[in-house]
Amino acid sequence: PQKYTVLGKEYSVMRQGAGFKQEGDASWYGMKFHGHATSNGEIYDVYQMTAAHKTLPLPSYVKVTRKETQESVIVRVNDRGPFHEGRIIDLSYAAAVKLGINKAGTAAVSIEVISAPIKGPEKWLQVSALSNQQSAKALQKKLQAMQQWPVVIKSNNKGSLHKVRIGPVPVGQATDKVITILQENQLPNPLVLAAHQL
Repeated sequence: PQKYTVLGKEYSVMRQGAGFKQEGDASWYGMKFHGHATSNGEIYDVYQMTAAHKTLPLPSYVKVTRKETQESVIVRVNDRGPFHEGRIIDLSYAAAVKLGINKAGTAAVSIEVISAPIKGPEKWLQVSALSNQQSAKALQKKLQAMQQWPVVIKSNNKGSLHKVRIGPVPVGQATDKVITILQENQLPNPLVLAAHQL
């Protein structure tokens, strides 16, 4: 919906997030919501690099930078929130750990939409296709810990094959860097896919 109401307050969803920047506090949400549906119908997984925002189109990709440390992560916005004064983004547990805010609970951040599009073409790096979902989730967690881009699991309709992909990643140095990280960690060379091959 283009508008929705929470706690008596109406929010208007942006038509597009291109160029959007914002500063404020980030918080995170954890196990209580694990396995529940997000606002765009996906299932919330604390180990994925996702986030909630009140008005950005779903999904959007956002670069979140913690002001104190200048560390950044890229998250996929697939939920609505946080409905708390002064907070601009609610991070998944995995993203909060990456930024070191899981213990403090909140931190000052700046956010910037990069989904539209990451300058130039984007690629997805398929690292593996596994029959066991738990193995796919374990690999997803491992990949998320070693690099900054989102890691998604794409399962077939029967649930018999689970493809683990990193992306979207901008073509060029960023893609090369991820491939180097995979090689350094004795992981297979990924299958490099363009958007139309997904």
